Amino acid sequence: MYFIRSPRWLRWMYPNLIWEVPVEKGEKILYLTFDDGPHPIATPFVLDQLKIYNAKATFFCIGRNVADHADIYKAILDQEHKVGNHTYNHLNGWKVKDQQYIDDIAQAATLIDSKMFRPPYGRIRRFQAKVLTGDIQQRSANNDQHFSIIMWSVLAGDWDTNITGEKCYENIVVNAEPGSILVFHDSAKALERLQYALPKVLAYFAQQGYQFKALPY
Repeated sequence: MYFIRSPRWLRWMYPNLIWEVPVEKGEKILYLTFDDGPHPIATPFVLDQLKIYNAKATFFCIGRNVADHADIYKAILDQEHKVGNHTYNHLNGWKVKDQQYIDDIAQAATLIDSKMFRPPYGRIRRFQAKVLTGDIQQRSANNDQHFSIIMWSVLAGDWDTNITGEKCYENIVVNAEPGSILVFHDSAKALERLQYALPKVLAYFAQQGYQFKALPY
């Protein structure tokens, strides 16, 4: 079970996490984000699509994937997109010990130079979040690194093999509004639905006069 649009009660429970970006009245800006890369097929596809629309995005990268695909990671940066930390081993914060989680993020930070972090699966304990934002001091491999924890406004659901690319497109178009943080995945699992939905999302919102920007954190 997952929520396409982040519910108000969840935002209320985690008010120090970032769910959307404030925009001025009348501004048409969306914030595209991509999780789980770099991937040798999905990420270059995403970069090519973004280039068509002069769109900028934020890629939340897994440390081990950065190590395996350093050339693609460099391409993300060379094309002036932003990156964020998504742990080294794609850990679920609810299922591992706090210190293991913090240390895994610190390991990823040795490869990913960013003050942004997104928890895999959207699952993070309150204590873990407080350590990462600097509200609580905790020993780690890099205890001077503090993060803005980025969640989302709308999920495409492209990792879900039970839905179609058309449904992923609809999930975004129906729910996005100015300032929304949108989530796709540049991964093998999501690739088929990503290839269908992303070009259509970019075209639709471009026609509506929207700009796509990288997160300002």
